[in-house]
Amino acid sequence: MKVRNSLKSLRNRHRANQIVRRKGRVYIINKVQKTFKARQG
Repeated sequence: MKVRNSLKSLRNRHRANQIVRRKGRVYIINKVQKTFKARQG
């Protein structure tokens, strides 16, 4: 999982990426291509 300051550019890498908020953190998850996971912070 990548940890980045900004997730906006990572979200556009794959069309199945979605931004999810969990426990005060922002994540990008992708159920099709699991390698595109990322966390902000």
